[in-house]
Parts: sequence; C-alpha cells; structure tokens
Amino acid sequence: MTTPSLDTPSLEVRDLRFAYPDGHVALRGVDLTVPPGERVAVLGPNGAGKTTLVLHLNGILHATGVAGSGGTVTVAGLTVDPRDRACLKEIRRRVGIVFQDPDDQLFMPTVGEDVAFGPANLGLRGDELAARVDEALAAVGMSEHRDRAPHHLSFGQRRRVAVATVLAMRPEILVLDEPSSNLDPASRRELAGILRELPVTVLMVTHDLPYALELCPRSVILDDGRIAADGPTRELLADADLLAGHRLELPFGYTVAI
Repeated sequence: MTTPSLDTPSLEVRDLRFAYPDGHVALRGVDLTVPPGERVAVLGPNGAGKTTLVLHLNGILHATGVAGSGGTVTVAGLTVDPRDRACLKEIRRRVGIVFQDPDDQLFMPTVGEDVAFGPANLGLRGDELAARVDEALAAVGMSEHRDRAPHHLSFGQRRRVAVATVLAMRPEILVLDEPSSNLDPASRRELAGILRELPVTVLMVTHDLPYALELCPRSVILDDGRIAADGPTRELLADADLLAGHRLELPFGYTVAI
C-alpha cells in the first residue's frame, strides 16, 4: 500500500462524472483537491450531487461501467478502483463517513462494542483493540459511556459515538453528512468543539451555513453536478447573489461580513 507523504493531498478528484442507470446525470466533471488537515464544507441545494460525490470517495459508487461516467478519485495517494479489493478495503479505512442518522451506524449492544467493531474487522485484538476504542471515545468525550447501550443515549451523544466508530479506524478523511442536524444548541456547540480539535482532514456536507463558517475555513458550492464556487467560507457566505443563485440561505437576521 502507498504511504502518503505530507505533500500528498488527502483527496484529489479529477473530472468526476457520474450518471445513474436511469440516465440521471448527477456529477458533471467535478475537480476538487483537499490538502491534509484542511476542513472543507460542501454546500449546495438538494439534488446538487453532494451525496453522489461522497459515495464516490470510498468506492460505494464508482465512475466506471456506467455510460456518461468517468474521472478519478484519489485518497492519500490511492486511486479508488472497485476492481482492486485490497485497495478498496484500505480506502474505506482511510475515508470514514459519518451519516446523518447515527442509528444507521450503531447496532451493537454497547457503545464500546460499536466503536470496536471496525478495528476488530481489521484484525485488531486484545490490548491494541482496547487502546483504539479508548482513544476514539476520549476524542469525542464519551469514555464514561463505554458500557451503555447506544439507544439509551441522547441523539447528540449517539452522533458523537458514531464519530468515534469512524475515528477508531484512524481515517485520513472524516466525511460528515449534516453533522448539526437535529442537535440542540448545547450538543451543536459540543460537537463543534470536538470536530475543531480532530487531527484529520474533514469534509463536511451541510445546509447549515453558520456551522460551515464556524468549522470550515474553506467551502465549495456544488450545484447541478458541478463545482460552482470554491473559496474562503466567509467570502462565499458574504456574497448574497452567489448564495441566492444556488438556492442557499443564511438564517433570518444572520449576516456575514468579510
């Protein structure tokens, strides 16, 4: 396997095009490079292609074999190739996706078992596995809940455990799908504090523009399968015409000054 260097982008997407079997074109030549350690928000209206893009990052979807599709996705020096099972397994370790609903990721009897599930599938056992679980739970402030059943936790706590299940794999990239949705203000703030301190590359798909501003110095706007804008989050959110043109809105009364 390729060992990434500090000069290797965490993510490199080149001319990514994708059409679903029914003919719907979801991506129309996306180019995106994300350096190691950067936090980038992916903004855009519903149907823009955000989910399709995310599902290409670890090979759930792939830009080969479908008419009208093509391009490449490279994660820390490894090109996503669904035909290479060993490579795909490593890419899925390097790209950790936290879905919008934490219950999609939590299915074991206890929090600790959920967090251990991924590393155990990699072959970790004993003290090494326990240390990996301890590390991930500590990173999200959930160590004291290790032996609790996930369904007894609050929604915000379950989302933090879902993040821990991914961190336990020690990913290169953490992909977050609407991380602030359905959180109360305190949980929203706590999660932001956790995400801000994580030593990984973060790609955050969100409609929550203030959260993007708080956490991601850079944003891209994806619309109709294309990157419509890429720049400092504050500059993009201060451009009212740009936001309106891509059906994005700040909360009522919320303004952004450059």
